[in-house]
Amino acid sequence: MLRPVTKINFDDYTELIPAFAVVVLMSFTYNIGVGITAGFVLYPLCKLIAGRYREVHPGLWVLGLLSLAFYFFYPYS
Repeated sequence: MLRPVTKINFDDYTELIPAFAVVVLMSFTYNIGVGITAGFVLYPLCKLIAGRYREVHPGLWVLGLLSLAFYFFYPYS
């Protein structure tokens, strides 16, 4: 299950940080939805901070905003 982790570009932090967050959050929260939505939020955010926002497909910006809404409306209990 961790074989795809070896294909992550560890030199590019805009790829590494979202991938690391997905793996860590899936593992520690036992919730796949939390991990995946964190990746959808962090990936465009990291590209934006790095000034490489043109590398992100417009649909991913929409998906990132919808995933961000997940954290506002997720029923933590």
